[in-house]
Amino acid sequence: MRTADEARAGPPAGPPSRAEREATIDRLCAHFSRDALTESELERRLDLAYAAGTRAELASLEHDLPVLESGTQPGGARSSVPIDPRPAVHGRDLVVSIWGGTERKGAWTVRRRLATLNVMGGAELDFREAVFTTRDVSLRVVAVMGGVQVIVPPGVGVEWAGVALMGGVSMPERTGHPAPDGPVVRISGLVFMGGVEVVERLPGESAREARKRRRREKKKARQRRDSWTRR
Repeated sequence: MRTADEARAGPPAGPPSRAEREATIDRLCAHFSRDALTESELERRLDLAYAAGTRAELASLEHDLPVLESGTQPGGARSSVPIDPRPAVHGRDLVVSIWGGTERKGAWTVRRRLATLNVMGGAELDFREAVFTTRDVSLRVVAVMGGVQVIVPPGVGVEWAGVALMGGVSMPERTGHPAPDGPVVRISGLVFMGGVEVVERLPGESAREARKRRRREKKKARQRRDSWTRR
């Protein structure tokens, strides 16, 4: 156990372990996502983190940054999405948007079968805080000159098996893989002169914050690969 004098003296001498280096990189990326660092400053500090030869050099990269709250520490964002079988799952849930817009978000119960009809209108289905009652969710989409946006958290799989005519379907850009025991939303149906967009975001995360998170995760993966390639 370290003494009080040793604690005041800073981190112990010697080169940092791989786990210590990765933890520092995760915290720097968390600061970037909260606008405490610019993108150029993040890149500079990540380069220094990979090159740091001592624990003191690694610790110096965070000395001017605020302390992260316990609930915002990196590492827990990609846990499996729980499935609660207690609510009723029978029947079909129908979302209709004709010349208008419809939203489903917050803590809503996802039934086993869900259908949405959009004619010159749009629907937003946000599954980030939804209560899943089954692992397999069937989402039937009909979009005629309309659109559907599906927002899922990490850990939820999405599959598309429909038809798009003079329309488009955009699947999420993922940096990881869905949880093997997590829910799967299987989308089918017809898109005609419309679109279906599936995006992945963390609960409470905006589209801008999600783009920043994906950029930093890509950078981390690339630098980690380059670092171990040079060894």
